[in-house]
Amino acid sequence: MTTQERTPERTFFGQPPVLANLFGVELWERFSFYGMQGILLIYLYYTAAQGGLGLSAATATSIVGAYGGAVYLSTILGAWTADRLLGPERVLFLSAILVMAGHISLAVLPGLTGVTAGLILIAVGSGGVKANATSLVGTLYDEHDERRDAGFSLFYLGINLGALLGPLLTGLLQKTWGFHWGFGLAAVGMAVGLTQYALGRKRLTGPARVVPNPLPARRRLPVALALAAAVVLVVVLAVTGVLRAAYLSNVVVVLSALAAVAYFVVILTSGRITAVERRRVYAFIPLFVASAVFWSLYQQQFTVVTIYSDQRLDRNLFGWEMPVSWVQSINPVFIIVLSGVFAALWTRLGPRQPSTPIKFAAGTVIMGLAFLLFLPLAGGGPNSAPLLALAGILLVFTVAELLLSPVGLSLSTKLAPEAFHTQMVALFFLSVALGTAASGTLATYYDESHETAYFGILGLIAIVIGVALALAAKPITRLMSGVR
Repeated sequence: MTTQERTPERTFFGQPPVLANLFGVELWERFSFYGMQGILLIYLYYTAAQGGLGLSAATATSIVGAYGGAVYLSTILGAWTADRLLGPERVLFLSAILVMAGHISLAVLPGLTGVTAGLILIAVGSGGVKANATSLVGTLYDEHDERRDAGFSLFYLGINLGALLGPLLTGLLQKTWGFHWGFGLAAVGMAVGLTQYALGRKRLTGPARVVPNPLPARRRLPVALALAAAVVLVVVLAVTGVLRAAYLSNVVVVLSALAAVAYFVVILTSGRITAVERRRVYAFIPLFVASAVFWSLYQQQFTVVTIYSDQRLDRNLFGWEMPVSWVQSINPVFIIVLSGVFAALWTRLGPRQPSTPIKFAAGTVIMGLAFLLFLPLAGGGPNSAPLLALAGILLVFTVAELLLSPVGLSLSTKLAPEAFHTQMVALFFLSVALGTAASGTLATYYDESHETAYFGILGLIAIVIGVALALAAKPITRLMSGVR
């Protein structure tokens, strides 16, 4: 066979073939993650007669907030393990196994035993997947490969497809056959993603299997002992009742805040950074605060908005009551539709587009406005809120997200000192962890009887912080020293 007659190399929509495996594992991981999260809160606070555990709504939201925060805290552990011990490909594979094991635990283990084992496994596993899947996509291209942006766009499409389909299918199964069937479907989805990834993982070579900064052998035992001591401490605190479920989100808030302060202190006091790099780190501090505030409201989709959808929303569709979790699929639809619009807008504006501090400020203000949009619906009683109205509010949520979230991680890499590149990325994830855990803590104060105060106060606080950030945008931009 001549060179001209050879069969062209197989591709995945014009991309490297192994992207299909990464696309698949991320799609199914997000399917299982959001599918489970769509029914988790109501499982915790529904009565036994409804198939739930009968916890108070306040305790349930604390657990969900703590779990969500722990996922983002775990990204730091996942990134560290990849950088120092195993390499990104192995960490991704092992993390996906942990996620599947967590969903199986929720599906087959009864009561709080299943919840505890399941959420710990999923949080640690999802953190590892989130930390390494994106970096593995990056290893498929060299710096001059023009397919890179299209490849990442295709990868993120998989994320949003999973987030869209998961709540629809698990919610339908939960409504028809019960919660454990819904959790079981999440486990099956993760098993499908893991299987297809395992079949193609041998094609991930080179940087995907390299440990960039190996931990010296002499330090491995102390690290292992420290990790074991931390696990034992958590178990002891939980068994003795010190670490109560109702306070879990508060614990994660404190841990995230302390870790962030420690990171900032270590970076700013280091002798390995230049004066310009130090100014850029200072510029990141107000953006970190705005990010945490934004996520503390945005992530209430999985706490307050879920309760609202269950108790206040008219979910009647032509005589059939749709599952509560279906509301969680509204946001991914808007993201799929609008993300391309925003990308095209920023491309068209080019150097005329708003600076990053202004984008952060706009996202925070719009998130506050989204909360104020609940006010006309306040006090209407059960099933009084129109589905179209909530969909409109979630559209505003999405606009706010697209102004802040996509640029946040990119900004952390741009502002990062050369010696602390990974730590600055960790700081961005810590802002998400802090905000997500805070969403659980704030949700404990939500009650239908004082909706006006709840949505009004939180919405106004976010708007004030966003306006303050906008007013400080010019000095922040100067501190950023040429980074936009």
